Amino acid sequence: MTQSTTASLRTLGNSDLQLTPIGFGAWAIGGGNWEYTWGPQDDNESIAAIHRALDLGVNWIDTAAIYGLGHSEEVVGRALNTYSGGRPLVFTKCSMRWHQDRSIYRSLKGGSLAEELEGSLKRLGVETVDLYQIHWPNPDEELEEGWEALARFREQGKVRWIGVSNFSIEQMKRAQAIAPITSLQPPYSMLRRAIEAEILPFAQANGIGVINYSPMLSGMLAGTMTAERVAALPAEDWRRKTIEFNEPRLSRNLRLVELLRKIGSGHGVSPGVVAVAWTLHHPAITAAIVGGRSARQVEGVAPALTFRITEQEYAQVNQFLAANVI
Repeated sequence: MTQSTTASLRTLGNSDLQLTPIGFGAWAIGGGNWEYTWGPQDDNESIAAIHRALDLGVNWIDTAAIYGLGHSEEVVGRALNTYSGGRPLVFTKCSMRWHQDRSIYRSLKGGSLAEELEGSLKRLGVETVDLYQIHWPNPDEELEEGWEALARFREQGKVRWIGVSNFSIEQMKRAQAIAPITSLQPPYSMLRRAIEAEILPFAQANGIGVINYSPMLSGMLAGTMTAERVAALPAEDWRRKTIEFNEPRLSRNLRLVELLRKIGSGHGVSPGVVAVAWTLHHPAITAAIVGGRSARQVEGVAPALTFRITEQEYAQVNQFLAANVI
């Protein structure tokens, strides 16, 4: 299988945004001391990871105000300010906020979102966000007010395009009645396929771009996870509580990783790259969000910019999943 040396760009939904097939996901670099932490993180390593991703050709970064309670955006801002190359596209998300005691609450009130946007612009050090997304459609009864606010921010020139994350079809239809949706950001991997039945076809039919998160299921499919490493995850690491990182699914998932390793070995790529390519194989997926906590991690997954799996390899994975349902 021959691979091109540069990634082909993909248009995101109804926008003029041209994305590389993978983007840098900045959740984990938010660091510790909040509810959805991945454990302690060195900011200098985070900045080096972002710079390396950009050097290797990634042209967009996805973050959120809530990641590290503003810290991820601050780190992204520092990385942008110290990068000598061209500025990447910057995406962030709103609707999850925090009190002084670091407890999290949710709001889609127009005034709250305006405060969030100003905070994000300041932390990121940019005048305009390229894609501003409602992170979660909660509270549901405030959805219309929240989407009206995002449409207003776009009219004001503070954001270029607007999208949604974790929305159902019914919720997207409610938003569409107010203003067009540029993109949807859902979870999608070979272990989380619920959106295939209805949501992805809806996005395709309505010209909504899709940037999926967790294509490697939060590191489970990266190829570096073992039962021992899972057992040694920091006590505060949110993954310790999830079903895919515990038995009986853990053993099944590690067997799946060995299949991905076998497929990848024929191309000189890691299991994680195969996992990302599996999601990009779906025609509704525009691009995938791939996290990185160090330059080395970024280098390991960078081949996903150009690597694509064959129909036969795609079928191999699907056959394993069908035969190993838990």
